[in-house]
Amino acid sequence: MTPTAERAEAVAVPEKRRALGRGLESLLPSGPRVVPAAVDSTPQATSISQMPVAAGRTDEVIQIHLDLIDKNPYQTRVLERDQPSEEGASTLQELADSIRVNGVIQPITVRPGENGRYILITGERRWRASQIAGKETVPAIAKRVSDQQAAEMTVVENLQRQDLNCWEQANAFARLSKQFGLTQEQIGQQVGLSRETVSNYMRLLRLPDSVSQYLQQNKLHFSEARVLLTLSDPGMVPKVAEDAVKQHLSVYELEQLVSRVNGLGPEPEQHRARWVDPNVRAAQRSLEEVLGVRVRIRDRKGKGKIVIEYSSLEDFDRVVGMLQGK
Repeated sequence: MTPTAERAEAVAVPEKRRALGRGLESLLPSGPRVVPAAVDSTPQATSISQMPVAAGRTDEVIQIHLDLIDKNPYQTRVLERDQPSEEGASTLQELADSIRVNGVIQPITVRPGENGRYILITGERRWRASQIAGKETVPAIAKRVSDQQAAEMTVVENLQRQDLNCWEQANAFARLSKQFGLTQEQIGQQVGLSRETVSNYMRLLRLPDSVSQYLQQNKLHFSEARVLLTLSDPGMVPKVAEDAVKQHLSVYELEQLVSRVNGLGPEPEQHRARWVDPNVRAAQRSLEEVLGVRVRIRDRKGKGKIVIEYSSLEDFDRVVGMLQGK
């Protein structure tokens, strides 16, 4: 079906969420705000894509035909892409049902491609759900940005929405490093994380494929992965990771197991493993991801202690500065 050209129309943009670090807008070149001109309503397949795009930043929303948008080559999420999981498919269907009734509330972001087409930057789930919902067009903001800026915007958006697991995040940082030559310090500045935190994520890429599968499936997380990296014998990593998943070990229990495997810890105790409150475990994992160092929380009936471990004076100064709000 030949899409009917739509008239460019400025609409109110929903209030943006608080940006992570410098935020998406810091990645865009500065420039005048240009309103796209109206387009003749002659039914041509490329008429929508011929709308002028601002040379710099613009918040103008236009309707673009779904068939004129190509996938984002820098998409960082592994799940819900070409082969969605059952959970992912269900989530997409729920979003499609909402779009069918309410439309797309938040516009996607695209950049001009070749032959009158567009390349997706952010909003892949909204784009795909709109297709499932049977929509012909989707509201979009078109921006002229470089490949590097497009890649950075994709990473930042997913980090802001916490859509990335630790393995996807590590691969996203690695791509920024390898493809665009960014240092870990520069990556950290763009996404609002410390250089040490970026480094810790990228170290996860050293883990073998069998362990990376656990990370991709969220059977293991950042905290457990960091413990596995402390094994003195790399050949033991897959076996210990498998034990951690099968036995549903907490981070504390995994640390004890790794210590025994490294020959540094006592023999396993015979009594029942200590139960850890899921909320405490989630808080510990969150602190580790933010601070970029190992954190231990010992809680007993609402009382306890938080232990922050550091491996260098640089880590110490950085963590103290973060705790002081510097």
